[in-house]
Amino acid sequence: MESAQQRGPAEAAGGPGTRPPQSGTALELLVHGVGGTTPEEMLDDPRTVRITGDDIAAVFRRADDADAERQPARRPEEPVPEAYVWCNLTSGNGTRALWLLLLPFMVVNLAHWMRPTARGRRRTVRLYGLLVRLAGLSLTVLLVAAACEVALDLAAWQCAGTHACAERHSWLGFLSPGISDGGWWSAPGRRLALAALVPTALTGLLWFLSLRTWSTYESQRPMAHDPGSEEDDGHTALGRPGFWYGRRLVARLRAAHTAAGLLTVAAAVGSAAARHDRGPGGPAALAVLGLLLEVVLAAGACAVVGVVCRRGRTESRPDGELDRRLVRYVPLSALVLLALTLVYAGWERPGWESAGRLPGDAAFGALALAQGLLVVVLAAVAHTLHRTDPDRRAAIRGLAGPAVAMLACALGGVMSGGVSQRVSDWLDGTGTSMPGPPVLLTWQASVIPPLLVLLLVTCGWLARRAVRIARAERAAVEREYADESGDPGRTRRIASVRAMAALTDRGPRILAVTSTATLLLGAGALAGALATDETPGEAARGSWAAVHGAAETAQALGSWLVGLGFVLLVTWGRRAYKDASARRTIGILWDVGTFWPRAAHPFAPPCYAERAVPDLTWRIATWTRATGGRLVISGHSQGSVLAAASAWQLPPSTRRRVALLTYGSPLERLYGRWFPAHFGPDALSSLHREVDCWRNLYRLTDPIGGPMRLPGDRGPDVDRPALRDPLAHGRDEAHPLPAPILGHSDYQADPAFAEERRRLLARLRPEVPAPRHTDEPGGIPSRDIDGP
Repeated sequence: MESAQQRGPAEAAGGPGTRPPQSGTALELLVHGVGGTTPEEMLDDPRTVRITGDDIAAVFRRADDADAERQPARRPEEPVPEAYVWCNLTSGNGTRALWLLLLPFMVVNLAHWMRPTARGRRRTVRLYGLLVRLAGLSLTVLLVAAACEVALDLAAWQCAGTHACAERHSWLGFLSPGISDGGWWSAPGRRLALAALVPTALTGLLWFLSLRTWSTYESQRPMAHDPGSEEDDGHTALGRPGFWYGRRLVARLRAAHTAAGLLTVAAAVGSAAARHDRGPGGPAALAVLGLLLEVVLAAGACAVVGVVCRRGRTESRPDGELDRRLVRYVPLSALVLLALTLVYAGWERPGWESAGRLPGDAAFGALALAQGLLVVVLAAVAHTLHRTDPDRRAAIRGLAGPAVAMLACALGGVMSGGVSQRVSDWLDGTGTSMPGPPVLLTWQASVIPPLLVLLLVTCGWLARRAVRIARAERAAVEREYADESGDPGRTRRIASVRAMAALTDRGPRILAVTSTATLLLGAGALAGALATDETPGEAARGSWAAVHGAAETAQALGSWLVGLGFVLLVTWGRRAYKDASARRTIGILWDVGTFWPRAAHPFAPPCYAERAVPDLTWRIATWTRATGGRLVISGHSQGSVLAAASAWQLPPSTRRRVALLTYGSPLERLYGRWFPAHFGPDALSSLHREVDCWRNLYRLTDPIGGPMRLPGDRGPDVDRPALRDPLAHGRDEAHPLPAPILGHSDYQADPAFAEERRRLLARLRPEVPAPRHTDEPGGIPSRDIDGP
């Protein structure tokens, strides 16, 4: 691939001083969608050059168009196509496949951005963000606690302390007092101190990944512009100068979550030693020291919660400052406390033997209860916000955020319970030598089979709904293609594709059912765990015995299902190291889930938009300022979301000089419904007012894209009537072979695409004033450039 870097940045990128103003050049800036592509495919030319950018994200042109601004006469009518390729931000490296392990963190971060639209409720909005941040903190504690359960309790405490289990696993022999004949590491406290290195390393790895990904992906400062006010900013926060740069909050949360993980490890190690020291015959000095250590750990936990509860994002300006003392000393203090705890636990205690489980049942129960209460309170806050400014299109009537937060907590609980149960089954082959994981984790694993049954029922309902929609669509297809020869099989095929595409709009109902069932099943698991602790096994009779037997069956099945899922996850991740198509498939997940900045959880996968939006904003602003030419931002699918976010970030003078062409766009259908505070009707209406002109293309066969549905009479100004797909029902002179059903892809293949682009460019001509409306069918209703 030829590079334009050798020609110099000013010449290659259209820098100031190299282009005369009002050059007459028109530029179409193409932004691709999910899954990524290559510049050759986007530009339909095997010879491309990189105009500006690096190996992660860059702008490309055809080799023949590299100096198009110097020769505008070569393309008097057509715009110069320019492709912004950002797919390497999400699917370029094989290590991104391992980000699947961070799925609960990504999901809870999405819940932060799903809050309803609110007016005049700034304190309530802050409370919403605080609750989501606390839910994210609980997930970090849960992850580290699960790692402690596996490494400390199951391996070092139970298996190494049981002769039969240690014999089956020779790698634990040096920790077992029955095999190593009382070796130095065989003391229970020292075994725990050594095993604590595993969750400590996991916490350190998460800290390192968060720090590195911020430096690689999110450290791009946005273009400076007038901050305005936080209330009057076009009804969306995406236009604020600091929206795509929140270094201070991410650094503060990273410090707090790292400290929380280290304190969790310290509590798991220290509580076992302190419990022994407070028992009969325990040394008094160590008992006092253990009590003091527990008080200090509790104070550290309160400090971490206080750091998380501090003010959230500052979006009125790029928040590049750092609370250096807090960021440095909070995790460092937690690390010192952990080291002291390990020394305390490793002290010689004659007669101490490992028996039963570590005291973790109460901790996991408290975590599950706290997460449930947080979700319930979050739902109440979201309902209050929704009532202040109701949006009939908002998903689950404004409760999408609490529902997604519930799913994040459920994912964390199911993964923790399933992995713990699976490791316990692996270590304890007979199932009799070890007590196993805490009862609550075992019950959480039993939740998986009922959830799978519910999902199967939901899929059955969706299939039945699709059949009914397909029957209704057949008549519509026959009317649309009434002038062509009918083929019943072809009609059924088109109707079926439309029906499947329409199922996207049933997503909120499915999420509502799933999250509600998850909340109820989680409450049932907590109640079942408490009842199991209070009911001796020999006394279980009657109905309780039947319930307990069913629960044990579900627990065994659930642990195997989680184990299978984990194996598939690792296999898919290993495949992604070698297979680019697999990396692209995994990248599609992150294209949707990591668009938003890390506002609730610092260990979530990085936000690619914090690199892509500044890239697009700088390119658009510098090119229009240097050339004075016309520019159309052409965004497909997720690229249309990036295009809209970039348009909001442009200075007003530049924003009024560009046009927006979106196709297959989820701006309203997905983002407007799921993120109403940022892409709701008011936000999209403000975008329509502020860009010079905007047209949107969609198909009924597209499961992702849809119309903008702007309120009032603005919808027809933006949306072109649904494109025909396929272009022809059967064979004709123009289509001697069957026309494909394109769905979400290849919008440029439709003649309407070139037609709408041409009209947008005509609208942008500065010397031709455009009227507010036009009599031409499908034309672009226009407006005065300085008026709405």
